[in-house]
Amino acid sequence: MGEPWVPPRAPPYTRGMAAPVELTSLARAGGCAAKYSAARLEELVGGLVTADTTDLLVGLDPADDAAVYRLDDDTALVFTVDFFPPVVDDPRTFGQIAAANALNDVFAMGGKPLLALSVTAFPEELPTEMLGEVLAGAAEKARAAGAILAGGHTIRDDEPKYGLAVVGTVHPDGVWRKSDARAGDAVFLTKPLGTGLVLQAARDGRAPEGALDAAIDAMVVLNGDAADALRPFEPHAVTDVTGFGLLGHAHEVALRSGVRIELDASALPALSGALDIAETGIRTGGDRRNREFAAPYVDSSAGSALETLAYDPQTAGGLLFTLPAERRAVLQAAFAAAGLDVWAVGSVTSGSGVSLDGS
Repeated sequence: MGEPWVPPRAPPYTRGMAAPVELTSLARAGGCAAKYSAARLEELVGGLVTADTTDLLVGLDPADDAAVYRLDDDTALVFTVDFFPPVVDDPRTFGQIAAANALNDVFAMGGKPLLALSVTAFPEELPTEMLGEVLAGAAEKARAAGAILAGGHTIRDDEPKYGLAVVGTVHPDGVWRKSDARAGDAVFLTKPLGTGLVLQAARDGRAPEGALDAAIDAMVVLNGDAADALRPFEPHAVTDVTGFGLLGHAHEVALRSGVRIELDASALPALSGALDIAETGIRTGGDRRNREFAAPYVDSSAGSALETLAYDPQTAGGLLFTLPAERRAVLQAAFAAAGLDVWAVGSVTSGSGVSLDGS
């Protein structure tokens, strides 16, 4: 699955305007750090009753990265929606990141994206062509994922927001869930952590040189190639790491699978500059919400910076997955042969909860 050409980093948008417009200045929180608290979401969806149908393979009980509905013995639909405020000032890059984040939910379920619709809120005072750049970036990512951006819905709002509703397909027997991890599995991650930290530091004017570019380079990458490389290994549990951070998503996998996930803090991959930023004490609002959600279930002996990295909310993060530990070397060789990154970051044992070992 090829990646489209990515335009160079752009300064604040100025075309046809008297003064530059910084998209991030219009957002109260950017990217997946703007997600509703995971604890509150659990409370909300706990009161919803899912239709009783054997063809709804994945719904709210338990919830996953997308809903899955079986059409017949060979095909199921994967359906998801994801949108958020700007994380960068360049509109086309914002569209690419937001689209990748939504499309990646389909890949996390083992599916292939088919069709996408834009979900857009945009200030009426901004130039129409500025929104056109957001849509163009999203369309590039949809095409790269093998999907079609076929329309959408746009409303007026003082705070810009963009994302996609995506429909994909998967074989009913090939659905990946986050609830199937098993004791004896190894735990893997396909993208470095730290987008929340870097984006917050950039908003504060305190990001190390090159850190924002490195974060953007990671966020625009689709997880489709990683999913294709992973599929022959028939992983046990799969999710993507987004707004709830590594520890929040690991907690979900552990709880729903009835196992304990033991993470090695020293093995966690970090974006350039992310740990330096964490050392300065910079945090996002999502960090606090993620700790409120997951910390009661996490035993940590890691240092402050590594623990912050593990709680950091990610935007368009990588796949987090488990499979039998004896397949670790073969999997790493397959990813290396495909030119893809993958890190072994822990193991699955019997028990409950999550540990972050700093020794």
